[in-house]
Amino acid sequence: SVLSRYENQITILSDYLEEFPETDEPVWILGRQHHLNTDKSKLLLDISARLWFTYRRKFSPIGGTGPSSDAGWGCMLRCGQMMLAQALICRHLGRDWQWEKDKKQPEEYHRILRCFLDRKDCCYSIHQMAQMGVGEGKSIGEWFGPNTVAQVLKKLALFDEWNSLAVYVSMDNTVVIEDIKKMCWSPAPSSSIAHSSAHLHRSALGRNKNTAGFCTGWKPLLLIIPLRLGINHINPVYIDAFKECFKMPQSLGALGGKPNNAYYFIGFLGNELIYLDPHTTQSFVDSEENGTVDDESFHCQQAPHRMKIMNLDPSVALGFFCKEECDFDNWCSLVQKEILKQQSLRMFELVQKHPAHWPPFIPPTKPEVTTTGAELIESTDKLFELEEEFEILSV
Repeated sequence: SVLSRYENQITILSDYLEEFPETDEPVWILGRQHHLNTDKSKLLLDISARLWFTYRRKFSPIGGTGPSSDAGWGCMLRCGQMMLAQALICRHLGRDWQWEKDKKQPEEYHRILRCFLDRKDCCYSIHQMAQMGVGEGKSIGEWFGPNTVAQVLKKLALFDEWNSLAVYVSMDNTVVIEDIKKMCWSPAPSSSIAHSSAHLHRSALGRNKNTAGFCTGWKPLLLIIPLRLGINHINPVYIDAFKECFKMPQSLGALGGKPNNAYYFIGFLGNELIYLDPHTTQSFVDSEENGTVDDESFHCQQAPHRMKIMNLDPSVALGFFCKEECDFDNWCSLVQKEILKQQSLRMFELVQKHPAHWPPFIPPTKPEVTTTGAELIESTDKLFELEEEFEILSV
């Protein structure tokens, strides 16, 4: 609680320091350009519309006996939630959707928000992410890096039939066009498998019921590219290319920050990055009986934070969302034009064919499971065994 009060004081103090300067330079936020001199209010509306996930307290203990707050360790998980939430907003509501306090929002918006509530039966909750992280070698309460949170989101998305995302996390700084198209055009499961999977999904993640069903078209793509842009500090040669990513219409921003201190970067002004900060501890919020969520605490309504790009830790993860195949093709063209052709030292590679020396690419599929609730996640089986042993020992 002392840590929480300290963080809140820092947040309140910094709000007075973070006002935008008077400048003619454009501000870029997730593929949209704003001019401070003419549409500052529109810029602040655009920023406040992003879902803002922060530390929470007083939620049900993770795994039944674990922590009931993620303060001090869950910042990268919250940043991963913010990036994914932005993808879901683009998927269901569109990039230009705006949020206003006390304004009635569409059902899809509340449904998106319910995916992230701090409950074990919500598909992208802190509970599901922390427990899935056990399979990535991270104990509950341990800090995640950008790549780990990307891998966790990729696995959790397999259980989310309503949003039906294809999540591709690049390997070795290389994005393979052939593999992405193979994954996004994967055929639908057989009707019997689809029926049993839908039934399981409804029972285990009841707040995210499957109404969209299975379809054979392009699955909307969440593309995450983990990168190392230097050794101890970011290499200045990457800065222009990094900023260029925020200009792309497919941009979901970037995960990163400083060692053990994660931020969700959504844009830039000059050589300063603009970010949403998860380091504020708020109380757990649940959905109402009618399914709506009191959402005021999920939107940052103050001037956003900024930091100099050169202060960024070199370990980051870029995010992009391509709802249709044409969006992905356009992204590939932009990467070729704005990033690869301009750079002597490339930030990442974009290749057409799967590298011959790599293992074959097999689109990920949901594992067969027979359990429900938090135990749905196969990679957390060891965790539950350890918890049972701990309970026996404590008795």
